[in-house]
Amino acid sequence: MARVTLQTIANAVGVSRMTVSNAFSRPDQLSADLRDRILAVADELGYVGPDPAARALARGSTGTVGIMYSASLQYVFSDEVASEFVGAIADGLAGSGLSLTLLSTEEKGGRVPARDVPMDATLVFSSNPSEPALAWLRKRGLPLVFVDQAPIAGVASVNIDDRGGARAAAQHLVDLGHRRVGIVTVGLVGPFGAAGPAREPEAAESYVSSRRLLGWLDALGAAGVEPVIVQQPKVPYRPETDGYAALGLLLDADPGITGVVCFSDTLAHGVLTAAHDRGLSVPQDLSIVGFDDSPLAASLRPTLTSVRQDVAEKGHLAAAALVAAVQGATGEGDRHDVLPTELVVRESTAPPGPRAGHRRRRTKRG
Repeated sequence: MARVTLQTIANAVGVSRMTVSNAFSRPDQLSADLRDRILAVADELGYVGPDPAARALARGSTGTVGIMYSASLQYVFSDEVASEFVGAIADGLAGSGLSLTLLSTEEKGGRVPARDVPMDATLVFSSNPSEPALAWLRKRGLPLVFVDQAPIAGVASVNIDDRGGARAAAQHLVDLGHRRVGIVTVGLVGPFGAAGPAREPEAAESYVSSRRLLGWLDALGAAGVEPVIVQQPKVPYRPETDGYAALGLLLDADPGITGVVCFSDTLAHGVLTAAHDRGLSVPQDLSIVGFDDSPLAASLRPTLTSVRQDVAEKGHLAAAALVAAVQGATGEGDRHDVLPTELVVRESTAPPGPRAGHRRRRTKRG
């Protein structure tokens, strides 16, 4: 069977090859009747449309933007916050003509996504700034947009007020009367899976992690509270398992802990499950605060006090920044948006209960 080309259709309709091309790529250049007639003939002849690679080469653009994650791409589909964020970006790109590609920083089989995947711009999401993938993106000269990254000059960025939100979470426990507090987080420089005194981060794989730790320490330090911190690895992504293990590490380090602040709602879920399995009542024996205010927070029992971030707005702002980056909009690289956070108080927090002191004495004797 002979290959059907634009010229084949042009000959059948009695128009030029350029007119047929416009029917597919620039429909506004033709009358509706002529375009419909061309498309009907193309369909009858079995033409599937211009070759995407050839069109990209001719335009000098791919029509695709990427989102780069440090974590496994499974994270995007298994985490409610990440999936809502990507959905908001896709919604924000609707009508722009841009497609979305998910990229991992992992290199497999000699393929380096940041180097090899065709795209017009890339959104870098909560990635380690020392990742080789980020260096590849810079070498390619691709326009970048940062989300949950440290802002830098010349790159548009979108963040939330992580420090303020974490400060509000810790202050909430302080105001309730908690003076023995644990922190469960991810993304700081090791050691992982060990409890120890909290201190301001000297280095971090995650900008968000460092900002939230600073916020917790702002409130706890001002109240004279010296918390115990457990940090779990960011990769592999297993927050509920890591949160479950973290409570044991915290109580081994300080059996008198009555309140815990967590990096995410999913980590808090693990802490909550571990508390139940230990026979601890939440919030009477242990108060727990999450972060994100994901749908999970309101579905847990007891419902989870959490710090709300507007994930949908963050995604829409990121999408707008991507479109502007592709279009080369002047001044967009100097735009740095910071969205507010809000503490949402639910059932998982309360003043330290009368059993807290009993639990400390009993644990020490045991």
